[in-house]
Amino acid sequence: MLIKFQQLDVQPGQRILLKDVSWQQFEGILEELGEKRASRIAYDKGVLEIMSPLPEHEINKVFLTNFVEVLLEELDIEFLPLGSTTFKNKLMSQGIEPDNCFYIQNEAAIRGKSRLDLTIDPPPDLALEIDVTSRTHPNIYEALGVPELWCFEKGKLKINILQNGKYIESSSGIFPNLPLQEVIPEYLQKCKIEGRNKTMKAFRDLVRNWNLT
Repeated sequence: MLIKFQQLDVQPGQRILLKDVSWQQFEGILEELGEKRASRIAYDKGVLEIMSPLPEHEINKVFLTNFVEVLLEELDIEFLPLGSTTFKNKLMSQGIEPDNCFYIQNEAAIRGKSRLDLTIDPPPDLALEIDVTSRTHPNIYEALGVPELWCFEKGKLKINILQNGKYIESSSGIFPNLPLQEVIPEYLQKCKIEGRNKTMKAFRDLVRNWNLT
């Protein structure tokens, strides 16, 4: 009897690694898993990973997303968040579901579209990865051409900028001259101690002051 992927019980923090998965099989697995699920996938030239995030992962993801949204709102930059949308490119045989992602510079190019094709459409301008279970796959983001990748791991924020097809650690290209690597981990920790609303209000005030200087 064949086992359906929907029957697989991937516990939080665990992952399943499948090898020699063809693109057609990958597409079939995505369809079978469906969109309403907690698990995340990564596909890299025949190797498929299915991972279920920990609660700590989800908390950090939401707070980091909130900080990015505050930055974009206060700096009056139009954007479109697409959450954990599956981004894939058949020609490159790669696919990924970020913890969250944003179209910013390319927001107008995909505005109103219900489906995206990375062989035609641009990739998101910014992707977020919360690396609690060693899931981050920067090589896939590099191949898909995502200009900026933020990785939050062990209380530290690492900002990667795509240059000549490879990521280098740098300050943000979207928010230049802002000390985000220092400030965001500090305020994320404050969320867990002082509460989300109080911290976000303080962070919003900080960004407004930045905007005035």
